[in-house]
Amino acid sequence: MIWAIFVLLAAQLVGEVIARSLGLLVPGPVLGLLLLLAALLLVPKLADSIRPTASGLLSHLSLLFVPAGVGVVAHLDVLGANVGALLAALVLSTLLAIVVGALVFVGVARLMGPGGND
Repeated sequence: MIWAIFVLLAAQLVGEVIARSLGLLVPGPVLGLLLLLAALLLVPKLADSIRPTASGLLSHLSLLFVPAGVGVVAHLDVLGANVGALLAALVLSTLLAIVVGALVFVGVARLMGPGGND
């Protein structure tokens, strides 16, 4: 179990070091996850050795959201004072995401042409 946690945290650390040293816009944990994926694909025994620990962590993932929930409850007065701006940001960002997704779909469909399912 300690080995598996070490592998997971080492992948995150390496990703963080790469992201910060190269000034990348991609977060370090995302790079670490990609590096971990590559390592797991290249070394199947590694995947077998960390699978039980990773499954255990994923089964208790909801516990990681408790601090965020406490933060929301602790700052209800601030959220209440800014409810209009928060709702506007949520609605506009959702609409923008839908519009951008539709435009990307249309653009890819045009690139693929009428016989795009070949």
